[in-house]
Amino acid sequence: MAEGAFGETMISDTKPSGDQCSACGRNNLTQFFSRKNSPVHMHTLFSQRRQAMDIERGSILLACCEYCGFVGNLKFDLSKMHYDSTYDNSQTYSAAYMHYMDDLANRLLFQKGVNNCTVVEVGCGNGSFLRKLVEKEEASNKGIGFDPAYRGPDTEMDGRLRFERRFYDHRASDTQADVVICRHVIEHVPNPFDLLLQIKAALSESPDARVFFETPCFEWILRNGAYWDICYEHCSYFSNNSLHALFERAGFAIKEIERIFGSQYLWLEAQIRERQDHTSQDGITKAAMDYASHESAFVAYMKRELRKFDGHIAIWGAGAKGVSFANLIDPTRKLVDCVVDLNPQKQAGYIPGTGHPIVSYQDLPERGVKSALLMNPNYRDENLSLLKENGQILQLLDIGCYFT
Repeated sequence: MAEGAFGETMISDTKPSGDQCSACGRNNLTQFFSRKNSPVHMHTLFSQRRQAMDIERGSILLACCEYCGFVGNLKFDLSKMHYDSTYDNSQTYSAAYMHYMDDLANRLLFQKGVNNCTVVEVGCGNGSFLRKLVEKEEASNKGIGFDPAYRGPDTEMDGRLRFERRFYDHRASDTQADVVICRHVIEHVPNPFDLLLQIKAALSESPDARVFFETPCFEWILRNGAYWDICYEHCSYFSNNSLHALFERAGFAIKEIERIFGSQYLWLEAQIRERQDHTSQDGITKAAMDYASHESAFVAYMKRELRKFDGHIAIWGAGAKGVSFANLIDPTRKLVDCVVDLNPQKQAGYIPGTGHPIVSYQDLPERGVKSALLMNPNYRDENLSLLKENGQILQLLDIGCYFT
């Protein structure tokens, strides 16, 4: 997940009827997956274990559109979501993730011709990605970040970069934009169609603007049996086809949709055009059903395997994947000693739900931890390099291939 804010008006509290797909608008939803007592927030900072355990929880009931493949949580309750200063999903402490962001920014600058442009980022968080598009003076870009939770200076770089502590909707139509970027926001929105209409309204005076979206790929989750990638915060899950259906229904022409970040994310480029409904059917419903039917077997298997480590194992990654996995597999802290994270703001705290302690990888030897489950294979090389530099010997196990 990126660093945007997702509260109040950015997330519309209007929802389609329970039988209507939030992407294509058809009435073809089939329920396939349920989970109770899921932590509502995956990135809230807790300094006390009891606080971490006594968090608000919610139910997950996923339904798949048999036509376009969109997946939404029918039990999502927006009133439970409260993003504030204790919420920290920053990934900037990972050199591997920062390298990925640099590559993505350079792709926009040098391959997509984002030069001499006014760039708007919706849900910009602390502005780290937008800053990369503006800081190269030779690109001659200006940037405007919209996020009511933004904390920082109003302007930077002699005014070429500025931030608005509000939402990007029809009230921003007087803001000319050549490019609009929205990274890892749409999966937090119960009615993504409404979000796109708001962005389209904001672009009423910028009809030629290019729009770029990034969101997790549900097909990757299904293919990898990634039960740890289902969380309450993500109430909307997209396949290539459902993302296409949603944008065309909202009046955008799709230029391309591709998989990036090791196929874990979808990256979309589009522009405004007259509404034209997408007609292709998806066919992921069976895969979704199979995925759901195997979750209980996965949980039982993982518990058996983890018992073999006699408590001398950690989870590497205190983000959404690690928090979801811990709550699913070890809710009472009987199997896993701790959770490793590179973010110093999280270290010495506790993860939501289970209350596992969050530590630095440098603390593992004194805890007697000899193995760690790596929740995301994209960080394997980085973590091995950190361990080597610190002279640590640790068995690093990829959750996606070692146990599944």
